[in-house]
Amino acid sequence: MHILSFGEILWDMINGKEYIGGAPYNLAVHLAKMGCRSTFISSVGKDNLGQNALKEAEKNGIDTRFIQVHPHLPTGTVNVNLDFKGHPTFQINENVAWDDIILSKNSISILSKLKWEIFCFGTLAQRTTGNRDILNQLLLSVKPHHIFYDVNLRQNYYRKEWIEKSLCQSTIVKLNDQEVTIISNLLFSQKLKQKEFIENLAQKYDLSIVCITHGKNGASIYHNGSLEKIPGINGPVSDTVGAGDGFSAGFLFAYLCGSSIYEAAEFAEMIGNFVVSKAGAVPEYPSWLKKEIKNLTKNRNKINEK
Repeated sequence: MHILSFGEILWDMINGKEYIGGAPYNLAVHLAKMGCRSTFISSVGKDNLGQNALKEAEKNGIDTRFIQVHPHLPTGTVNVNLDFKGHPTFQINENVAWDDIILSKNSISILSKLKWEIFCFGTLAQRTTGNRDILNQLLLSVKPHHIFYDVNLRQNYYRKEWIEKSLCQSTIVKLNDQEVTIISNLLFSQKLKQKEFIENLAQKYDLSIVCITHGKNGASIYHNGSLEKIPGINGPVSDTVGAGDGFSAGFLFAYLCGSSIYEAAEFAEMIGNFVVSKAGAVPEYPSWLKKEIKNLTKNRNKINEK
């Protein structure tokens, strides 16, 4: 499976310790750990954090050819504060390397000639005009089977026009409960009930799949006019940083392996629950989880052999 992701790569500062992160980066790493060929597009600074980010990305199996070193902007950092339940609030620093993602015309040409199962992106990296221009060029050039948009709203770094354009360009969209309320008011000028919101969103923007995560209460998946409810998994919580990214990766991977929508969402819940039980957004996978991934890969191979 060939996956292309675009967006922020940064360091989360949690309780005095550095964790590499950024939603699209976390997603790319999870997919690489699951055995996908995961290519990431971003920029890091010409500093120690940037060098360490590239080393971490390579160590995690990411194709880093399109992560450029910015000549003068520093590597991105985020101050993360956790409440007593492990829920994070973010202070995202501006004027950092991923605010000015560098991608040459030649690089875009190379990327356009490759076959991609999924192209993944979010909202945060669209906070600069240059990044929005690069993203639009990519969306016009690469021809993936699916385009995955993680709404992932952070602070005030979003605008109605960015979100609408992103929805129009996507086939699979993921958001959480809080984002449902914000997006409903933003796009429909009222707080719609969840089922009505999902139906309106899917119909208006011609979306194949809409995923909504509910934290410990599971998730809802809308596909072909049907809304599936997936129960949550109660387990220990270290912190919830990156839980949504783990869910997204789990869902996309299982879905591409031939699982049903419900089965893919169940696997996504398993990944998300594992992530919240450990510190950091992409903890090392235990043997039982690697076995689950291996079984899904075997299923995909069987399908491809038919």
